[in-house]
Amino acid sequence: MRFTDRVTSVEPSATLAVSNLASELEADGVDVVDLSVGEPDFDTPENIKQAGKDAMDAGHTGYAPSNGVPELREAIASKLRDDGLDYDAGNVIVTPGAKQALYETFQTLVDDGDEVVLLDPAWVSYEAMAKLAGGELSRVDLAAHDFQLEPALDDLAEAVSDDTALLVVNSPSNPTGAVYSREAMEGVRDLAVEHDLTVVSDEIYQHINYGREHVSLAALDGMFERTVTINGFSKAYAMTGWRLGYLAAPEEVVSQAGKVQSHSVSSATNFVQRAGVEALENTDESVAEMVEAFEARRDRLVELFAEHGKDVTTPDGAFYLMLPVTEDDQQWCQDALKDAHVATVPGSAFGAPGYARLSYAASTERLEEAVERLADAGYL
Repeated sequence: MRFTDRVTSVEPSATLAVSNLASELEADGVDVVDLSVGEPDFDTPENIKQAGKDAMDAGHTGYAPSNGVPELREAIASKLRDDGLDYDAGNVIVTPGAKQALYETFQTLVDDGDEVVLLDPAWVSYEAMAKLAGGELSRVDLAAHDFQLEPALDDLAEAVSDDTALLVVNSPSNPTGAVYSREAMEGVRDLAVEHDLTVVSDEIYQHINYGREHVSLAALDGMFERTVTINGFSKAYAMTGWRLGYLAAPEEVVSQAGKVQSHSVSSATNFVQRAGVEALENTDESVAEMVEAFEARRDRLVELFAEHGKDVTTPDGAFYLMLPVTEDDQQWCQDALKDAHVATVPGSAFGAPGYARLSYAASTERLEEAVERLADAGYL
């Protein structure tokens, strides 16, 4: 059987590969501290779960409108307007997960041979989505600047041109936890306007932010018409398994991306969308409690690494930390899993060789156990 170049050019997910190996060890009775998965360890808030149950009982179990039920599209638009973004319901597509929103965006805006610019370290699926759309990658390295964008704006200026089809910006960032400054975002705006670039602003970790200003690109002058804003419910509302996300964009983008949605996944699940309305309207307290817990864990993890002489960049958002390791980070992660039974993800998967990504979406006790195991096995 012959496979397409689009598929064979894409590597399997490094995160899932580590997770699968960890699962194999656990099946053999090994206690693994799994710091590899980007998933909150909190349960979905009870009011959201109840809203989903109520929606099922009310009969919302059939097909939904392809772009989303009107109540949720309006609730999302209202949330975005509160953030200073001039969207209405007609600018929104509700998707089964933010990853699907990204996939539809790449399929809509990237053609064969088009240039896609990534800010490294970058989430692994951006590269895969670019390749599946036929795009060619150009990368800007932020590792030398403590993962911040502002000091690397000159490098970004060299990377983009009038021929660039898409620039992807993710703040707060997976895998680094970096939150880009207003000055950095204004620098992106200036380049986007100069070269008439379309920018994807992936804001899935918007609410997991430890005191830094969150800047949405589409709110800046000149950016509404050239930005696709991506967000969702998985991270802030601990709804990873519910698969609910969205894109917001000019109506001409929504019109085209809606074709991809209607001919692929059809729509997000009907009753899940009703739970999404509840999430947006009545969960501020639950989100704040979760973010407070993540911040305390971050502080403890940074402290523990400092005690072992490891200098790490303190992340300002999300729930990830980049740990400097040996040059062969893939081997380090494999060995650390086999010897110390601690699962991490090699930084090279994100375009950051020499690092391992750790998720601190785990209890403080398990984080302390992970550092102790790594130290005892000689990995710190």
